[in-house]
Amino acid sequence: MNRYRVAPKSRVSLKDHEANDSGGYKRGEDVADRMEQLKKNLDALQERLYAEATRAVLIVLQGIDTAGKDGTIRHVMSGLSPQGCTVASFKAPTPLELKHDFLWRVHASCPPHGYIGIFNRSHYEDVLITRVHGQVTDREAHRRFGQIRAFEELLTANGTRILKFFLHISKEEQKTRLLARVDDPDKRWKISPQDLKEREYWNKYKDAFEKALAATSTTAAPWYVVPANHKWYRNLVVADRLVDALEEMDPRPPTPSGIDWKRMRKELRGS
Repeated sequence: MNRYRVAPKSRVSLKDHEANDSGGYKRGEDVADRMEQLKKNLDALQERLYAEATRAVLIVLQGIDTAGKDGTIRHVMSGLSPQGCTVASFKAPTPLELKHDFLWRVHASCPPHGYIGIFNRSHYEDVLITRVHGQVTDREAHRRFGQIRAFEELLTANGTRILKFFLHISKEEQKTRLLARVDDPDKRWKISPQDLKEREYWNKYKDAFEKALAATSTTAAPWYVVPANHKWYRNLVVADRLVDALEEMDPRPPTPSGIDWKRMRKELRGS
């Protein structure tokens, strides 16, 4: 699954990434068993990370409307302990936030050491939707790419492992998901007329995503283009990459010193 990783300084064309890809897997018991094992591993690794308390993990989720950011959080992160997990979502900036640089509000939401943090949309909105709607020039967007790389280098140097996932769906799949929301009264709160207007900018969003991925996928903070037409496979890829990163980090809980463990064991057994 590492093949979905965007190599640093490489050109990105989403035409080269099949949104319908399932990696040779078929939905069934094997995938369910694999996901269950990944969740167990994730639970154990998160506990070790929390106890170590010297490093953190930041997960960035981006994608066009209906790509499955909420669903990824709900299904992949369901095994995480809320005690060591944070979730932040970045919408239109407030008047106060607009008075600061675009990364000001983001830095404050980064996970502290010991935590896994999730950005449901992120600082990349300021080089995506703003660029699509002409709120920033191409020159300003490229300047921000450099600032984002520097920001993520800062986080990495201070112990935060960054994993960025672009959830890639096809235009036809988005149409199917939007219609499903219209047809389900319990899901209609998720859709608005603005979603249909944004769909008209599909090609502009595609171009903006390609440029952002190419400019900001680095060795320390890589992007993964995750095939997301199949929700179950999307979840499998994200879980696999997250567990792989945590295993590579190999968090080690501290061992208290100055304690006579044999004596403690003896006293406990006799209590």
